[in-house]
Amino acid sequence: MENTELKKVKQKAQQWLDGNFDDNTKKEVKALLENNEKELIDSFYRSLEFGTGGLRGIMGVGTNRMNIYTVGMATQGLCNYLKDQFKHLTTIKVAIAYDSRNNSQLFAKTAAGIFSANDIKVYLFEALRPTPELSFTIRHFGCQSGIVITASHNPKEYNGYKAYWDDGGQVVPPHDENIIAEVNKISGIDQVKFNGPNENITIVGDEIDEIYTDAIKKLSLSPDVIEKNSDIKIVYTPLHGTGVKLVPMVLNKMGFRNIIHVPEQDVSDGNFPTVHSPNPEESAALDMAIKKAKETGADLVMATDPDADRVGLAVRLRNNEIALLNGNQAATILIYYLLKRWKETGKLKGKEYIVKTIVTTELLAEMAMDFNVPCYDVLTGFKYIAEIIKQNEGKMNFIGGGEESYGYLAGEFVRDKDAIMSCALIAEAAAWAKDQGMLLMDLLEEIYIRYGFYKESLLSVTKKGKEGAEEIQKMMDNFRKNPPKEINGSKVSMIHDYQKQVSLHVIHGIKEPIHQPKSNVLQFVTQDGSKISIRPSGTEPKIKFYFGVKEKLNCIAEYKEVEKKLSDKIQNIIQDLKL
Repeated sequence: MENTELKKVKQKAQQWLDGNFDDNTKKEVKALLENNEKELIDSFYRSLEFGTGGLRGIMGVGTNRMNIYTVGMATQGLCNYLKDQFKHLTTIKVAIAYDSRNNSQLFAKTAAGIFSANDIKVYLFEALRPTPELSFTIRHFGCQSGIVITASHNPKEYNGYKAYWDDGGQVVPPHDENIIAEVNKISGIDQVKFNGPNENITIVGDEIDEIYTDAIKKLSLSPDVIEKNSDIKIVYTPLHGTGVKLVPMVLNKMGFRNIIHVPEQDVSDGNFPTVHSPNPEESAALDMAIKKAKETGADLVMATDPDADRVGLAVRLRNNEIALLNGNQAATILIYYLLKRWKETGKLKGKEYIVKTIVTTELLAEMAMDFNVPCYDVLTGFKYIAEIIKQNEGKMNFIGGGEESYGYLAGEFVRDKDAIMSCALIAEAAAWAKDQGMLLMDLLEEIYIRYGFYKESLLSVTKKGKEGAEEIQKMMDNFRKNPPKEINGSKVSMIHDYQKQVSLHVIHGIKEPIHQPKSNVLQFVTQDGSKISIRPSGTEPKIKFYFGVKEKLNCIAEYKEVEKKLSDKIQNIIQDLKL
């Protein structure tokens, strides 16, 4: 006898066979029903939900897949919510951008047609554009919302749909939950208004590129230094994505004259043919760019992900080797440069601040304290950084912020992580360091000597499908019920439970409230300053373990010894937690 769940899945699939779906979709659903029970279950056992990055999933047929119908229902739900929230406006406006992924243009045009059919004015990019430019465009045109079709750095079989609000930031509570509630009210695709009139759709392109890149240029803190070091060699790759036009454009505007391309990766292609994964967090994604840097003697390598909101870096060392930097190291260099130059140029007036996420290196907070600049800690997801900027608008000035997953931002005219802007400012930091006879790695080492050697690591455990999701939740439950008393020989002194919104001082038994939205995150802090954070990913079938450790670094001569000590400490923590 069939179990209840499989019966429900088959009923859902049958609705697609009986419904007003196109013939190709019906053919694929029929094939799943007849030949692939496991894939059928994964495709229909639930509906895609907004996570920390919106709607994201594998492309294909089914309620749990990215296709024109799930995109359509999400868009109709968003339309209904916008029309309720902004009913006082004569015209509601949205902006739409999309990346180089397979079906991205199709999904973007499908969404544009639905907005139009709901009498909402649409600004649709003529071709692929970066996610941060979408955020900028929402603000530029005074839109009430916007979407970008992208799965960021996920593998090629994925696509996604990020929804934005009128401030240019991704939707945050309560809007995200309310939009999902509206989507859930739609019982079938017959309630989706497809194919609205073209007159409601305005195509945008080069004119926005110019305004956006001009705004980035104004963030420059050392134009004289760039002028003196304009020949610094920079290898840049868009990894087949949307940075292909705007990163070289903004670097040229800033004054850099020696941009070296990786021609094979300048080709926009949703199959990402030259990389296993277009994720700059994975070292292999930068292999071709690093090879090019070795051939050309470049000092700096930058690689952006498909929607150009994240950037990976590699830098030349004193021994002429090239080393990858992780997201925490890149954030450290960028934020230190911004703090230092804001101070040197007299821009620190006592009303400035930076923002980081709770799983990002504590070194950023340490540096901010040294410059007498407040540092806000927010949940993982750049939308929470955007929320802080919105709350402080007109009262304080945002210098910059970032997260360990290779996303950074400066200035207030974009409200999402911005790899176009980050490339410009990191290149400027490299020129500034060179002007003082330093490489970027030298600068990082100086920071470690001044503030302490912080080392971070991330361990992701993948658990796919429905069974995987249940296993991940079981792991979180176990850590909550049986928290470790000691990790790597150091007693656990603090437990932060962001789901229960409580911090526990373990030794004294004192509890304090956490003033953050609820999130399925646990953090253990030990007496020696180690920090372990555990959270299921909101966008991928993974549970993530973040490790942060620190030691004093007295001089460069001790660098390798202290680094090994920190690496060993992280390995011991992993073994201790039986991961």
